[in-house]
Amino acid sequence: MEIPGLGPVVHDEHLGWFRSAPVPVPVLGGALCRIAVEGYDGGLDFHAAIRTFLALDSSALTAAAPAIFEYYRDIIEEVRACGEEDELYADVPGPDQVLDYVTLGTEPVVVRDPHADRRVYVRVACDCDWEEEHGLDLVFRDGAAITLVGPSTGTLRNLGTFDELTEDVIYRRRPSRTRSTGPGEG
Repeated sequence: MEIPGLGPVVHDEHLGWFRSAPVPVPVLGGALCRIAVEGYDGGLDFHAAIRTFLALDSSALTAAAPAIFEYYRDIIEEVRACGEEDELYADVPGPDQVLDYVTLGTEPVVVRDPHADRRVYVRVACDCDWEEEHGLDLVFRDGAAITLVGPSTGTLRNLGTFDELTEDVIYRRRPSRTRSTGPGEG
């Protein structure tokens, strides 16, 4: 089978996804990525999101850097509030440097939101030096721009009160999470 913009894809029977051969992704520094497409229905919105995502450059990351830095600051605040300063793995000076502490993912997932908005999103799970456990998700609505940053939870949209979509909010502080502890710690 072939998906426009990706070329031939292989169906993963176990996951139910289609997966591309490695393709260069400029917004991810030109990394060769295997792009997974979940729930592909042949819709033109899938094709448009893939084409748009593959045309993005690093300016999309730069535009999201303030929101990524806000996520960093919230995690650091949470770590300090728990008295776990020894758990700090990064000291990011500001939003202009925050991307230096992110390892961009190489397995973007293209998926239709199964809920109300039904739009197509591209989610990239990344590693970040300040949150080794939950990482960092970058979500691109319609493949066009980052519209959500936060922990890697698989979430595609920021929801406000009563689950309304908050399109103008890239990062929304989540309720405080309990940091996991190792064996014998309490």
